[in-house]
Amino acid sequence: MSFRLAAYAVCIEGGRVLLARHVPPTGESTWTLPGGRVEHAEDPFDAVIREVAEETGCHAVVERLLGVDSRVIPAAERAVPGGPEHQNVGIFYQVRITHGRVRPEPNGDIAESIWTPIPDVTGLRRSSLVDIGLALAQTLPATGHVATVPVGGLIQH
Repeated sequence: MSFRLAAYAVCIEGGRVLLARHVPPTGESTWTLPGGRVEHAEDPFDAVIREVAEETGCHAVVERLLGVDSRVIPAAERAVPGGPEHQNVGIFYQVRITHGRVRPEPNGDIAESIWTPIPDVTGLRRSSLVDIGLALAQTLPATGHVATVPVGGLIQH
């Protein structure tokens, strides 16, 4: 089984959430939250700020820890065929953009970032991470955990 620790930013402002369109080398694009892999020996708190800057061009500050999500993606459902099953542990932070203008990620997989009205999210092809992040931000559970979001249709791994 492969493993990844990642940090994700939930940026909500004026009823809109900041989403990033991930374009893989093959397959369809998917909307996701800004964020990604925590590098070796990197603090997830620092990783989420770094990832927001890299992917969106914006500077952010962390306002609070929202929660943690752990998911196992079966090998047959992986985007890259032939790999083993994969565990992703995501740490979700509520962040506030302090300055900068959204732009594509230079030499990266994020083609664009946009502020999306929260009600419009349900009509987008998106990562289940978006739904997890929004649920954590909207309910602020004391446990830092929300129910697993089933994938299928517009919701992807």
